[in-house]
Amino acid sequence: MRKLTFLLRPSWVILAVVVVAFAYMCFTVLAPWQLGKNVATEHRNELIADSVRADPVDITSLFTQPDGHTEWRRVTAEGSYVPDSTVLVRLRHLDGAPAYAVLAAFKLTDGHLVLVDRGMIAGLNGTSAPPPIPAAPTGQQRLEGRVRTSEGVTPGKDPLTQDGYRQVYSIDTTQAATVLAQPITALPTGEDRGGYLQISENQPGAFTPTPLPQLDAGPYLSYGLQWLAFGIMAPLGLGYFVYAELRERRKDRASRGEPATTTTESTPTPKSDSPTDPAPAPTTESRLADRYGRR
Repeated sequence: MRKLTFLLRPSWVILAVVVVAFAYMCFTVLAPWQLGKNVATEHRNELIADSVRADPVDITSLFTQPDGHTEWRRVTAEGSYVPDSTVLVRLRHLDGAPAYAVLAAFKLTDGHLVLVDRGMIAGLNGTSAPPPIPAAPTGQQRLEGRVRTSEGVTPGKDPLTQDGYRQVYSIDTTQAATVLAQPITALPTGEDRGGYLQISENQPGAFTPTPLPQLDAGPYLSYGLQWLAFGIMAPLGLGYFVYAELRERRKDRASRGEPATTTTESTPTPKSDSPTDPAPAPTTESRLADRYGRR
């Protein structure tokens, strides 16, 4: 037991606590976080791929027959744009330049009022100032697009009116209903936030559509496996340091316990003209210096 008493020193105790805490975080937080993102990305990619192959359905069927997760589903909507319902979403980018997403309210033939993302429009002359936004077409329209889940409200980013337009920082159906003072109904998506309609290219009132995400799982799986590897290697590294310390301590004890070298015949020691003191025995400091290469 005396061999392991050095583990009770504060420095070793702190090191052991840090290693155990790091390994715990790797297995319970960091690795599950990345692996969970990988699962969510794969699920999103599967939904997008299915929506590309599937035929669009009437958007009103989502209200009458909700069937779980509906984001990315292709739908058709018949109705008319609500006049003077334009809302701009700030801090977007189009081809590397400042841009806005243009939102509007759309009244379906069954009476539901839904939020529509008309697409992206670049800032005026490459600046962050919004250009004149063409009004949505009037009269009965038929739109085709995809169901998207609301982004939620950005904390600390309140709606504002600037440059003659109502502006927000994210696409959220509840916030849009408040800004427009209209009873907008969130599309059922299987999520608590509900959703909106993102119309496709070449639809009435559409601008540049937001591109679909790349169907790539990303690096999340490899990141998750790396965190698992770090969680395994950290305790192994600590064990190796303990083993190395014990090995060096055994060498030190063995060197201190060796008997002095004797000979069978007595050899006279030549006398020196000036008496000198016997050479001092090696100290602990000198042995440690030898171990770490300072001789």
